[in-house]
Amino acid sequence: MLDSHCCVPDCLEGPYAPAGTRSICKDHFISFLTWRRRRGTQMFHAYAGMTMEERDTIAAEWMKTIRTDDVPAAAPKL
Repeated sequence: MLDSHCCVPDCLEGPYAPAGTRSICKDHFISFLTWRRRRGTQMFHAYAGMTMEERDTIAAEWMKTIRTDDVPAAAPKL
């Protein structure tokens, strides 16, 4: 995870977990898990056995479902 911020467009949060070969912030990671689980138990478990290219495809499909107003703003640094 060499990304300096979340791979979701307009999100400036720091990386938390992988989404394919890129990284996403904690809020988007939870959203990604929820989205995968809603697609069915079989898909949720199949993700673990996928190659990184297959995971990138799934992550790209999920990113299409994100609305721009769902993107969290970066927290101000104190």
